[in-house]
Amino acid sequence: MKITFPHMGNVYIALKAVFEDLGVEVVPPPRCSKNTLELGTRHAPEQICIPFKITLGNYMESIQKGADTLFMWGGCDACRISYYHMLQEEILHQLGYPVQMICAEPFKNFREISRFLKKLKLVAGNNHYGKIFTAFLKALKILNQIDQLDDMVCKIRPREVCPGETDQLYHQFQEAVDRARGSRETIKVIEHAAERLQNIETDQKKAVIKIGIVGEIYTVVEPFINLNIIKKLGNMGVEVHRSVIPSEFIREQLDFLPFVHSEKKEVYGAAAPYLNKEIGGHALHTIGNTVRYQEKNFDGVIHLLPFTCMPEIVAQSILSAIETEKDMPVLKLVLDEMTGEAGYQTRIEAFVELLRKRKEKSEYEEVLSWN
Repeated sequence: MKITFPHMGNVYIALKAVFEDLGVEVVPPPRCSKNTLELGTRHAPEQICIPFKITLGNYMESIQKGADTLFMWGGCDACRISYYHMLQEEILHQLGYPVQMICAEPFKNFREISRFLKKLKLVAGNNHYGKIFTAFLKALKILNQIDQLDDMVCKIRPREVCPGETDQLYHQFQEAVDRARGSRETIKVIEHAAERLQNIETDQKKAVIKIGIVGEIYTVVEPFINLNIIKKLGNMGVEVHRSVIPSEFIREQLDFLPFVHSEKKEVYGAAAPYLNKEIGGHALHTIGNTVRYQEKNFDGVIHLLPFTCMPEIVAQSILSAIETEKDMPVLKLVLDEMTGEAGYQTRIEAFVELLRKRKEKSEYEEVLSWN
């Protein structure tokens, strides 16, 4: 058995480590590329969202490298991710690939966790449930550490004294973590990268603007689909905060446990005046986190959404009202296979310049008020 999974930011690092701990041969897909998207688009339904197309391409590239078992996370409510695994498995079978699909559904109670562990048992061979559960906990730890590392990068990159130093270190981290085997080596690589990041010289007095990224989780955390927006903004002197990240997504699934805390209650509370019911995807998070960014004095928000994503389209219409009422600039970027990087870059640069001018004007008016 050779298992693979789609790319979604750095989630693959935790998945690779947990399966290696269980003695499973892992075939990680190549990093998402133009070839990945073209493969998926060629065989996907025409009007399906771009995350479906890219993840399908991930599978096809991994199958070409020898993978025969596919792992996928499921969804709930109105989001089409609930059907990804079924439709993708059917497409792959029609193409002549005799693969097996294993799908992990969201955790809502102890029964769902038990089901997930049983699915891991399908690929874990003779490993007992105690070892499987331990590997699962280590994967959660790795997810949390990676998200913390990425948050550090977002704070350090716009303040670094030597431009490009953070990007160089992060590239070295990615190469090292890809070579690591199992959770123990992976955790060491992450911790070493965090130590090196802390040693990067920064200018803490440098004036930076702060932008919150909201939207559908795949478009927020996968750099290929969002054309490396986090890195681009950081190199433009912007501190970026991602509103939806994998570790928080898992915490929200596990917040029925007394020792797990997520920000779900606070996010949904902030969204309630505008939308007070779950409509699927991350629509409530998009709305609630935009409100929270305004309350935390962020300079602006960028909303990322896949073309045809209904939950985010609903959220997009509501953001217009929030933008006016809260005086919070929001840049909306719709992403699909036709997105052009040049126009995309121009819009981001114009938005950042707008925020800088607003900040300078606000600070000037504040000084005048003191006089």
